[in-house]
Amino acid sequence: MTSNNGVAIFENFPTNWELTALGEVCKRGGGFVQTGPFGSQLHASDYVENGVPTVMPVNISENKILIDGIARISEENAEKLSRHRLAPGDIVFSRRGDVTRRALIREEQRGWLCGTGCLKIHLGKDIVDPLFASLYFGHPDVKDWIIRHAVGSTMPNLNGKIMESIPFLLPPLPEQRAIARILGALDDRIELNRRMNHTLEEMARALFKSWFVDFDPVTAKAEGRVPFGMNVETASLFSAEFEETSNEDFPEIPKGWNLQNLDDIADYENGLALQKFPPEGDDFLPVIKIRELRQGFADESSNRASPNIKASCILDDGDVVFSWSGSLMIDLWCGGKGALNQHLFKVTSEKYPKWFYYYWTEYHLPDFQDIAEGKATTMGHIQRHHLTSAKVVVPSDDVLVRANKAIAPLLDSIIKNRVQNKTLITIRDSLLPKLMSGEVSVRNGALGGVA
Repeated sequence: MTSNNGVAIFENFPTNWELTALGEVCKRGGGFVQTGPFGSQLHASDYVENGVPTVMPVNISENKILIDGIARISEENAEKLSRHRLAPGDIVFSRRGDVTRRALIREEQRGWLCGTGCLKIHLGKDIVDPLFASLYFGHPDVKDWIIRHAVGSTMPNLNGKIMESIPFLLPPLPEQRAIARILGALDDRIELNRRMNHTLEEMARALFKSWFVDFDPVTAKAEGRVPFGMNVETASLFSAEFEETSNEDFPEIPKGWNLQNLDDIADYENGLALQKFPPEGDDFLPVIKIRELRQGFADESSNRASPNIKASCILDDGDVVFSWSGSLMIDLWCGGKGALNQHLFKVTSEKYPKWFYYYWTEYHLPDFQDIAEGKATTMGHIQRHHLTSAKVVVPSDDVLVRANKAIAPLLDSIIKNRVQNKTLITIRDSLLPKLMSGEVSVRNGALGGVA
């Protein structure tokens, strides 16, 4: 089957596989392709605090639904739109914007609603495995086909006719399920690591805030209480008194602790104007800009720079990176070795552990974002004196040592899981097109030779 420019999408595939179209696949199984409700059927005034979750494009990630902030409508309104209800095995696409985003509906999402701006694929029965189909739509050539056939000059849009025309390479059902098991196992591990990291991040952040921002153990001892969840040895490290300061953000701090500036506890190394350091033949480092920091990795479209730059501007897994211009954000870089571009700080410290300066920088991030937004420029930013103005509460050495034993392993696990996910994603993205085209075969659920 070819695209409208005559370029074949799948030229070689196993003889027992069939190349057809999505619409035909759905028809055979008694399924269909259906757009979500029109705006005239679902108004902003219909949304309620508690009710039936309604999937919008913003809720669709890479083959999963994002629940945070999802819109809801009343059960009564959902029943009026019952034809748009979702069932396990359905696949929801974003119908406009990033038209390659899709998500497989799971059992826990039964009865949710396909919302405005989305499109539902109901595959029917016994022809195609839903997990296989949802993974198939992640094939780079299929995604490219969808992008090229979307309509609209300012924003790509999909409709039912376009979706029904998507070339669909259909292996026998047992092979579909075997492929889905292999790729699904990788996705499951990636998702498990993400969930684990969410929990680990909450634990580390909560402990940091309790000890160093809210001073819960000191407050408890000052009131004659035993600090919650803390053994006697750890509790003995904390003072039972506060002392006053002249700082309005921290008018009182635990006795024996002190206030320092943010740039006293860490070094903020600005990146380089890397266009001045071009790659040297095949020897290069990917350039890490705000885009790469936001997505967590560099890709083929990332700029390249010479690896022979100063070591303080070379990033590696686990480094703390703070974007001080444009989209202000801070993150643990886990995308492999790269060259730090200007407008980004690499944050390090010889005196304090990573978690300490990471969470203190994150603590001040909302204020930094407000400062940047208040600047009358095309790209808001902060300046170094803002780092000096941001205050940090530094505990006694014994409290810091004890906190490090609790928080550092959490941060180390977060970094380890993110690095592992990068490897798993690379394996999945390399394996997916080979399995989905039959270039690599599956036998009895295991990888076989080249087909």
